Amino acid sequence: MAFQSMRTMLLSSAIYILAAGWALAADVPSWHQFHGPRGDNLSIEKGFLKEWPKDGPKLVWTATGIGQGFASVAISGGMIYTAGNLDGNTEVIALDLDGKILWHTKCGKGWTSDPGGTRATPTIDGSQLYYETPYGDVVCLDAKTGKKVWGLNLLEEFGSKNITWGLAESLLIDGDRLICLPAGPKVSVVALDKRTGKIVWKAPSASGDLAGYATASLVNYQGLRMILTMTGQALIGVDADCGALLFRYPHKTAYDVNATSPIFHEGQIFITSGYGTTGSVMLKVLVDGQKARVEKVWDSRELDNHHGGAILVDGCLYSAAHNLNGGKWICLDWKTGKMHYAERGVGKGSLTYADGMLYTLSESRGVGLVQATPDRHKLVGEFKTPQGPEGPTWAHPVVVGGRLYIRHDSKLYAYEVKAP
Repeated sequence: MAFQSMRTMLLSSAIYILAAGWALAADVPSWHQFHGPRGDNLSIEKGFLKEWPKDGPKLVWTATGIGQGFASVAISGGMIYTAGNLDGNTEVIALDLDGKILWHTKCGKGWTSDPGGTRATPTIDGSQLYYETPYGDVVCLDAKTGKKVWGLNLLEEFGSKNITWGLAESLLIDGDRLICLPAGPKVSVVALDKRTGKIVWKAPSASGDLAGYATASLVNYQGLRMILTMTGQALIGVDADCGALLFRYPHKTAYDVNATSPIFHEGQIFITSGYGTTGSVMLKVLVDGQKARVEKVWDSRELDNHHGGAILVDGCLYSAAHNLNGGKWICLDWKTGKMHYAERGVGKGSLTYADGMLYTLSESRGVGLVQATPDRHKLVGEFKTPQGPEGPTWAHPVVVGGRLYIRHDSKLYAYEVKAP
């Protein structure tokens, strides 16, 4: 009887612990893909600090052992996912919300050419995880265990070749389909069955363009579902249902680097790139049944984003310039392209948004808290992440679950930014 009572007590305790863990996971908002649930890099959470202490917000924990790389983080089901180079391989890594590594899985050869490391961020879809390595290995893993479900190599499968600094897109889910950009002489975008990796459709080549470095987005405008992404030399639009190539708008750079994802809003598309482009361009989408084309609305020589991303908040575009304007933080008016400000801030880099504030991250460890208003780039808090890791801080920051996550090479930092 005593043994049976003890067994019952232990079983009840285990169930309670599991239930508590599931409840905690359910309470943590999802950021299940690069730039969040809608791909716009805007958090819907509220209740964050509106200014920081002199030394910055509290550092809750530092995770190590995640390998070399520039992958950001995805968060889903109470788990954190990223990727890094470990022992010469590209590996996807899962951590718990305390920064403890739960598992890591090899996905292909690691990128060691300068700058070495991973590029893409994992994409979580229910119980599955999808990832693309710099060499084009696409894998589907079990998100809880890391066990491989299926895999293929995009470049080999679709007769393309790699780009200078390695494939960098974070994969996009569209219902039962996984959207990828192998690009090249035979195809541009492809849709795979997310359960098996089998081909659903292939979009025609976009003038032979190789891949860019940007992540694709899915939009629905006037009844036409479109995938928008950047090749190395252009913006392209593809019919999401059948794979028809809708349009190709040239946007050349010195090194075929179109790394910033297009932003779509109310029938218009904003694109921006560095490396000697014209800067930024706003395009209007004109739909005619199942066809579409684009025409220029305005362009700007004020903003040429490198790869830190751009976001749209209340009719204003926020981003950092690359070579134009001395690499300052720029605010442009969405409708007109007029520049509201160009300010130094913490220095050129990447950003995210939550609760009326911009979280800016420079390439040299500087972190800033900025009011998201077009009046001025007002820093209300700044600090630097710890010294130690090598290379630039290029991974995009994430704010979710009351925490600010910053990846710097082989370390991941979690800061408490929730208001008391």
